[in-house]
Amino acid sequence: MTTLNLNLGTRSYPIYIDSGLLNNTDLLSSHIHAKRVCIVSNDIVAPLYLDALKEKLSNFIVDDLILPDGEAEKSLANFDVIMSHLLANEHGRDTTLIALGGGVIGDITGFAAACYQRGINFIQVPTTLLSQVDSSVGGKTAINHPLGKNMVGAFYQPKAVFIDLNSLSTLPVREFNAGMAEVIKYGILGDKDFFVWLENNIAAIKSGDKTVLAKMIEICCQCKADIVANDEKEAGNRALLNLGHTFGHAIESEQGYGNWLHGEAVATGMVLAAKLAVAMNLLEVSDLRRIEKLIAAFDLPINAPENMGFDQFMPHMRRDKKNIAGKLRFIIPTAIGQSEIRDDVTPETLQQIL
Repeated sequence: MTTLNLNLGTRSYPIYIDSGLLNNTDLLSSHIHAKRVCIVSNDIVAPLYLDALKEKLSNFIVDDLILPDGEAEKSLANFDVIMSHLLANEHGRDTTLIALGGGVIGDITGFAAACYQRGINFIQVPTTLLSQVDSSVGGKTAINHPLGKNMVGAFYQPKAVFIDLNSLSTLPVREFNAGMAEVIKYGILGDKDFFVWLENNIAAIKSGDKTVLAKMIEICCQCKADIVANDEKEAGNRALLNLGHTFGHAIESEQGYGNWLHGEAVATGMVLAAKLAVAMNLLEVSDLRRIEKLIAAFDLPINAPENMGFDQFMPHMRRDKKNIAGKLRFIIPTAIGQSEIRDDVTPETLQQIL
């Protein structure tokens, strides 16, 4: 088992990575500090893992709540469903929530934990590649609004993250590939050696080699943990983790949540950010081509939807959370393994690439 630590003083927590991790009853139980537990999952993941997890927690008083699957379900309505469930079942401030699922379940459960009775403990059990390498780590919790993705949320850290590699064996190929967008992101924004390693291990990753997957997930989680430890609430360099997301969130919002998977939108968003960098003479065309090639190797889109141009992107990007004083801010790759935050992108340049 690999154990990483996200260092945030009294709010530090471990990130465990292993195969069969959910069978480690003692380890999981050690992070639950009272008798009441509520597991939040969805109707895809719950039939696969919920009963086994509840068996492992037989020493606790456990109930569960099953939400529908999909990005569109990360909503205010389902946030209310969680609140109502906790109240109706008389959960107190000593309850621990367990988020069993992908990024949607992790985000909405974490936000519920942040809000219920002004804050209760929660544990992340991410079951998708995307949630394992990105959304389960770092304490960003949120729900979506029709006018923008993740616009209602809180920074609220879990007590632990349990990454069981075995859950990837039941993940559909499209979902796995969507997770690879977030993996590739780490190589582009700050780790050239990792980008090269990904280029050299495409076949092993796609075949599900667990040794390779474990190393890949560890590198991603360590990168994110290091960045978050230095900038928990995104006052500075944590914003680099949003590479591709300004364009990607616009695609998700415009196309309707769930029609493009988050990772698919981020993949295209990273290509658009790289094209923007080329247009600004900040990135070599050869690096853009390598980025496109690696993303396409995992069957991810590299072109924006045909029905989206400048006029469709801009309303969404004007509401982006990174904007300051009305200025659009973009994460721009300046080389493979290097990126920076820019607020000097002109509308003309955006029109050119969109």
